Amino acid sequence: MAHFTKATSLHDWLNQRLAVDTLRRVLAKEYWIPKDINFLWAMGMVLAITFGLLLVSGIFLLMYYQPNVNLAFDSVNYTIMKEVEFGWLWRHIHGVAASVVFLIIYIHMFTGIYYGSYKKGRELIWISGMLLFVTFSAEAFSGYMLPWGQMSYWAGMVITNLFSLGDLHMNGLVEWIRGDYVPGQAFLNRFFMLHVLLLPLVIMALIGLHFGTLRIPHVNNQEGEEIDFEEEAAKYKAGKKAESKVIAFANDFLAKDMFVVSVFLIFFFYLVFYHYDFAMDPVNFDPADPLKTPAHIYPEWYFLWSYEILRPFSTNVGLVAFGFAQVIFFLLPFLDKSPNAKPAHKRGLFKVWFWVMLVDMIILTAMGKLPPEGIFSTIGLYAALTFIGLWIILPIITKMEKEV
Repeated sequence: MAHFTKATSLHDWLNQRLAVDTLRRVLAKEYWIPKDINFLWAMGMVLAITFGLLLVSGIFLLMYYQPNVNLAFDSVNYTIMKEVEFGWLWRHIHGVAASVVFLIIYIHMFTGIYYGSYKKGRELIWISGMLLFVTFSAEAFSGYMLPWGQMSYWAGMVITNLFSLGDLHMNGLVEWIRGDYVPGQAFLNRFFMLHVLLLPLVIMALIGLHFGTLRIPHVNNQEGEEIDFEEEAAKYKAGKKAESKVIAFANDFLAKDMFVVSVFLIFFFYLVFYHYDFAMDPVNFDPADPLKTPAHIYPEWYFLWSYEILRPFSTNVGLVAFGFAQVIFFLLPFLDKSPNAKPAHKRGLFKVWFWVMLVDMIILTAMGKLPPEGIFSTIGLYAALTFIGLWIILPIITKMEKEV
């Protein structure tokens, strides 16, 4: 009884100062989720859990990593992998999570496109999500530099060269980013700071913003039905849960989230223990050598589609196409001219647009891993042109949909 009284007193003390009951009600117990959703709506929670795995494993790796061009490679491949007990496990978790998180992001992103989660007052949900995608991409790229292997060095060289902006010859900007004429100690220091401090802070802030943007318009549903959340919530609170079209985030929807997370974690740890090699490029197990260029330089799989949009064109045109690919998804809420918030399978030409876009990005990803020669170069060119063309015609086909 004494323990219960102390707990109650502590709760009352915190509640008076932090309004914990109000926060719990607003963010969980009375945060309403449509009933008509499937497992794809749990990808946000899967992403949060995966980010947590990245943070925890990253902290353990940080204890032994040496951000020095002469020590970094050995600190990862020998100290962590062979000398630290279970160091291999933390590296596998970190490497697999860094790759799998992008698989989940792409599923989450295309689910949002398919079900129109960016429409009718939900524009900020989409834009904050895309900001998270860009920040995760920067976090992944900065982390790829830290092992200081061959592909780390040369991928860093190629990607930072993009900032010369072709014929503009902005070499001073490239040198400023690197801290030198070529990637070296200053380069490694800067990307180490970005990876372990600045970008994780930005990601956590954006996660808060993304969740905040979901609070007012609420998430949408499978049929694109407009729900009167206040009316349906009143039914739920009156005990008419069967009649209500909504459920509470805590603990109704959260229980479903955790089931999907559990299935994901089985898949995740299967990869960690048996197929972790898919997330680790063999070329990166050779120490960085500025005098030995790899035969074929390419980024990680989650960047390949945008990399392939760059490759088929001349330098200046390629940079414009690459820049186009980086920003165009942000504009989706404004390029889709239809007021129709129904899922893609109920939207005629938009359904065709969606599936062609998805297949085209898979083709771009496959071509980006292959040498740019022969038939591969031709396929990559047409896939890149298709990507650009799809975005150009999107306002046209969605405006036609509006007229139907």
